[in-house]
Amino acid sequence: MMPPEAYAATGQPIGPLVTDPSQAPRPGPIALQGRYGRVERLDTKRHGRELWDAVKGQDHLWTYMSAYGPFANEAEFADWLASRVSLDDPYYYTIAEPSGRAVGVFTLMEIKPAHRSIEVGHIVYSPALQRTPLGTEVQFLLACYVFETLRYRRYEWKCNSLNEPSRRAALRYGFTFEGILRQHMIAKNRNRDTAYYSMLDSEWPARKAAFERWLAPENFDSDGRQRSRLNTTSQTSKD
Repeated sequence: MMPPEAYAATGQPIGPLVTDPSQAPRPGPIALQGRYGRVERLDTKRHGRELWDAVKGQDHLWTYMSAYGPFANEAEFADWLASRVSLDDPYYYTIAEPSGRAVGVFTLMEIKPAHRSIEVGHIVYSPALQRTPLGTEVQFLLACYVFETLRYRRYEWKCNSLNEPSRRAALRYGFTFEGILRQHMIAKNRNRDTAYYSMLDSEWPARKAAFERWLAPENFDSDGRQRSRLNTTSQTSKD
């Protein structure tokens, strides 16, 4: 690692100069097509019923959401979903199978164009999406959009520190564990310590190559099982 630069007037160490300090664009209503499915802007009329069918009765999907769910019925879910579409931050996307059926949602959030920092969050993977190539591919598609189209510098993943599946997913997708903010928030009247992860633009080329190797058709056998695991990074959790 190179030693930090020194501020000429005082000799104090300072960070490296950012050669392009311009603001990043905000996310928009794009459609990202992959081999196994697609990411598109949430549309309650087209996606609402399908999403409810995908998540109804799956109360465990909402345990670690900080402020909503589970939902007692379709009407309650539909009201919540409708309230999401008008938001600019978080900005909601639907995950769709090749047939077009919606099977999950996630967002880009904590959007800071001036610092070119953004987070993927509010992730809801229905059982139809979990442990599938599409579940991984949509993370790849969104990261491509963040780094290559919007040109953000920092991509974040945060979750309840007790949410072990989310923490494992963050590492699998190539995010680096940064630490835990203790008593970070009160979520559904309970304390939440928050685990922080990040990926930087300088790290993305290596992460992208690993995703592309894993998503290649030859990595799956005739039954759709992976031949090699996704290995984006050797980073492991030290907490």
